[in-house]
Amino acid sequence: MKIIEVFRNKLVLFSIQTLILNLIVFYFGYHINLSFDIETTPEQKVLIQFFANYTLFDILPGLFFIHLIWISVSLIPIFIYRDFKKSYSMNLLTFFFPNFFLYVFLFKHSPVYFNSHFPFHFMYTILLGIEIIILSIGLSFIIKKILRSKIEQRMEDLHDIASAGKITCPKCGVEFESFPKICYNCNTDLTLTIEDKMGKEE
Repeated sequence: MKIIEVFRNKLVLFSIQTLILNLIVFYFGYHINLSFDIETTPEQKVLIQFFANYTLFDILPGLFFIHLIWISVSLIPIFIYRDFKKSYSMNLLTFFFPNFFLYVFLFKHSPVYFNSHFPFHFMYTILLGIEIIILSIGLSFIIKKILRSKIEQRMEDLHDIASAGKITCPKCGVEFESFPKICYNCNTDLTLTIEDKMGKEE
């Protein structure tokens, strides 16, 4: 199996995106302060904080940080798949998974924080999700168009190379894959035709 096929696996790609998110959050030391209104176990707090650190923000720099990390990891499926349907479906899966579970956990373990912040954060989640969809579709089309142009150019080059090794008898129209001096069909001398073709190519 080619290595690119491994990366195209949704589970592998999801793991890579999540890993990169956590590495960026850890590297920059981003942390969102949460208040838990009801008794919550340390394990539950760690899990909720885990999702919150790359989903929520409370100040403007935090908004830019969250925005930047999600746009960054959204580029991975776009360049891996080069297909807008697969790209935006993979990005939405990775994006909405932590958001969904975070909101569920907050609703259950921090109802006061949830009720006061949910409308704002949920609206931002929807807007960022739409932006990720637009980015996935738009960039996928651009990459596909660039690749298609390169393929078409290569095909033209191959056609030119193939055509360079052919000549046509000016009298009977028989096409040759090589450069014979005399046409086997009508015995026409092709020397001038070959010299003319060589002169044009130079």
